[in-house]
Amino acid sequence: MTDPGDSLAHLLARAGRVEDRVRRLVAARRLDDPNPDDPFRGLYLSEDAVDRLLAAPAPGVSPDEPAAPVHLTAQPTMRPVTELATESGSATGGVRLDRLQHAAGLTDLDVEMLVIALLPDLDARFERLYGYLNDDVTRRRASVGLALQLAGTSALSAPARARLEPSRPLVSQGLVVVEDPDRPFLTRGLRVPDRVAAHLLGDDAPDPALTGVLLVVQPYATALSDQLGRALAAGVGLVHLREKVAGSGSAAAVSALAAAGRGAVVVDLERLATMPDPRTVVALAVREALLRGAGLVAEPVEALAPDRVDVVRWLTGRGVTGMTAAGTAQLILVGRSTWDPQWSVASPLALDAPALTVHDRLRLWEVELDGHATDLDAAGLAGHLALGPGQVRRAVEAARVSAQLRDGVISSDDVRRGVRAQNAAGLERLARRIEPEVTWDDLVLAPSVRRGLEDLSDRARNRDLVLSEWRMRRGGGRGRGVTALFAGDSGTGKTMSAEVIASDLRLDLYTVNLATVVDKYIGETEKNLERIFAEAGGVNAVLFFDEADAIFGKRSDVRDAHDRYANIESAYLLQRLETFDGLAVLATNLRANIDEAFTRRLDAIVDFPAPTPELRRSLWVRCLAPPLPLADDIDLDFLASAFELAGGNIRSACTTAAYLAAAAAVPVGMAEMIAAVEQEYRKLGRLVLEREFGPYHSTLR
Repeated sequence: MTDPGDSLAHLLARAGRVEDRVRRLVAARRLDDPNPDDPFRGLYLSEDAVDRLLAAPAPGVSPDEPAAPVHLTAQPTMRPVTELATESGSATGGVRLDRLQHAAGLTDLDVEMLVIALLPDLDARFERLYGYLNDDVTRRRASVGLALQLAGTSALSAPARARLEPSRPLVSQGLVVVEDPDRPFLTRGLRVPDRVAAHLLGDDAPDPALTGVLLVVQPYATALSDQLGRALAAGVGLVHLREKVAGSGSAAAVSALAAAGRGAVVVDLERLATMPDPRTVVALAVREALLRGAGLVAEPVEALAPDRVDVVRWLTGRGVTGMTAAGTAQLILVGRSTWDPQWSVASPLALDAPALTVHDRLRLWEVELDGHATDLDAAGLAGHLALGPGQVRRAVEAARVSAQLRDGVISSDDVRRGVRAQNAAGLERLARRIEPEVTWDDLVLAPSVRRGLEDLSDRARNRDLVLSEWRMRRGGGRGRGVTALFAGDSGTGKTMSAEVIASDLRLDLYTVNLATVVDKYIGETEKNLERIFAEAGGVNAVLFFDEADAIFGKRSDVRDAHDRYANIESAYLLQRLETFDGLAVLATNLRANIDEAFTRRLDAIVDFPAPTPELRRSLWVRCLAPPLPLADDIDLDFLASAFELAGGNIRSACTTAAYLAAAAAVPVGMAEMIAAVEQEYRKLGRLVLEREFGPYHSTLR
């Protein structure tokens, strides 16, 4: 890094040389003035006022210690721009102005005009002096003609005038703004944006217009980032990184730029896409990277394509005006999609961001947790949570904030909330999010069913190890997802089991709402499903399709156009399931209606039989647990043996009994339980037989 004091001294030395030329031009203007006694001269600037301005102290080398004034008697002779640049030390390349000249590809004439336009922002005297030289007190910035004159260049020089065209670096990269486009070219004003002036004075704060657009991304070194760093150092200007896990590509890009000896300006294109004029903000980000001498990282690129592909083209150097957007700055585009040739006429260096292994993620969690959350299974988190370096860091930060509600010690629940905070909200518009509140202890299932669920949870937890590191699923373009089918009658525990698996994996459960999926118009159902799968691919959650046979049904013989399109829908789902990278659970009451091609692609099938009397008794016990007040006449053995109800029906009956008891202001007794069971029977369309209700049948009357 350069010393800000050196940069400021260098800039003010250049400004002092321009001031010498201003003094000479003022003196020449006085000699050439045919009517110096014009009575209206004082309306814009008097001679005495000019003398006072010229006698004022010049800007000092140090912002704290102003230098002595430069007197008119010490005026130097006019010298060429190249000579002035050499004398000011531009060959050293050790100050901001020189670094900017090299990075932006500015000529010596460009730098002179930049300094001339900057002077009113450094010293207020030059506002009035420029007004005097412009012969217009209202025009207090250097005009194009005045700038060319002060730079020692003829106003009729076509190459000199061309340096201020929109396609040239001084204007195209936002270093100088040519104002008043309706005026003749020589009388147009020149302004240096505040951010450029602040940078040259040593301020590194970004432009306020970039608030919320720039991201802070910590580098994560990999073998790819080292290789990419060497390519960037060799001059590669455009790179496209395709990532599978959000944040992994940008972390690798920042690391690669660091390996090449450059900083990084990271732009959030999703935030940018919501702005009314994204191209203007992109231009500010490009300029920010140029000022810092950094590379520009933009992600995710698909946020702008295809709706705002013009912004992507401009960013890659193919703007509508033909200007080179990035100059000599290097651009790395990051996203999930493959490179589209429409994004740029130049071919990028296209690479795949490395997928983090289980060991990589374990190291990330251990580093970020730094010994906190001792009750947390970091290895379990690393095994199945597809989080990038930045997401892990933000999850731990969110966990620390959550822990402040108690004693400040991070718990596993805090980490779970932090992980959940990293999920995008897009899926919630298509599915209902459920925060799991049940665990394995709340399940009452046959041992074989429980073993099947535990195997499914283990499969999801170890899928990266088996599929990625051990490469047990190669070829065919198949994803790393885990898909299971829960089959059984209504109320046998399918939804609750999916919630328990989500709780065991410390994930949220998203229940797909079929009303938002199925559409009567041809092709719309597939589009809705694609949105769900695409959103779920970037979310660490369990995707639950209830009544799955409605959309995963069997294909049939084609008798008319409806059959044909229904089969196309099923064929799409078959292909999409194979490329899905998440955890999906399908539930159905009618397993026979599921297409056999689906069952072949499923990783696990768990059948949920009706509960036995022993299981029903356990269900009654759990549903009638405290703090629910119970009467002494509750006969659990009778309830379990007499009524063949599934777990969902038992829970519903217990809830109904609780309402009946609350209305009568009594504890829940057998009278309330029998009345609740009778209501449940009627809901199921079953007959209320005396032989089933036994001695309690009389209470129904």
